[in-house]
Amino acid sequence: MSILDRLQAAQTKAEVLVQALPWIREFAGQTVVIKYGGNAMVNDELKQAFVHDVMFFHHVGLRPVIVHGGGPQINSMLGRLGIESEFRGGLRVTSPEAMDIVRMVLTGQVQRELVSLINRDAPYAVGMSGEDAGLLTATKRTTTIEGEEIDLGQVGDIHHVNPAGILELLDAGRIPVVSTIATDVEGDGILNVNADTAAAAIAGALGASKLLMLTDVEGLYLDWPNKDSLAPTVSAEQVRELLPSLDAGMKPKMEAALYAIDAGVEAAHIIDGRMAHSMLLEIFTDAGVGTLVTKDNE
Repeated sequence: MSILDRLQAAQTKAEVLVQALPWIREFAGQTVVIKYGGNAMVNDELKQAFVHDVMFFHHVGLRPVIVHGGGPQINSMLGRLGIESEFRGGLRVTSPEAMDIVRMVLTGQVQRELVSLINRDAPYAVGMSGEDAGLLTATKRTTTIEGEEIDLGQVGDIHHVNPAGILELLDAGRIPVVSTIATDVEGDGILNVNADTAAAAIAGALGASKLLMLTDVEGLYLDWPNKDSLAPTVSAEQVRELLPSLDAGMKPKMEAALYAIDAGVEAAHIIDGRMAHSMLLEIFTDAGVGTLVTKDNE
């Protein structure tokens, strides 16, 4: 590379930093909850880009909290053990046998890997389960398909979030990494909670300014499969109108976005996690790479 090319590359980087400055000033000190999932958690290059984004957030003064799922890893382990996976209405049916595997994979594999990746740069990340310090309690969930109520086994809806443990970690300069296993409020063991839903509930309980949800699509399409209908911004009211028509993959994310907005979170972002550094692009530049869900009056 010539000296001129190097100078032009450096100038481009400087322009990006200048563009980010107003956003850094605005969000410094604010809590952001990130739902980590999809391709970003199975592709090594995207994993590393995700970690760099989280570290950038941390070092410019944001307070990131990571909430993760682990669908691909759970499916892989269940398959290796010969345990059948079943989904109803986009939700995993979780038998007691499968619940042991879910717990093992989420807290013993996915969380450990992410904590380790972050801590290679600096020892900030601390893993938590929803069971720890009473963070998450849940009630058993059912779903209705064609008028019939379906038992989902050990699957839960969030009943309560006790954010004290997370707040203590944030105040100590740590990055909490949360697995979405909840204690059954009825005292009947543990429940598997949808990670999108858990992230939204945690964001609300923390008074977070933003909920970021990584997914494997560009964002929300108003008229799928028309790709020209990708919505850079939608209001909560628009999302409520669209919910009945959304597919099983996008519906839980939009429900989570609404949950967060209703709980007082300023904005929810559905971000294409297949693009490296998509979180930085969405938050710190004018070039959005997903769909921003805002309050109705915005």
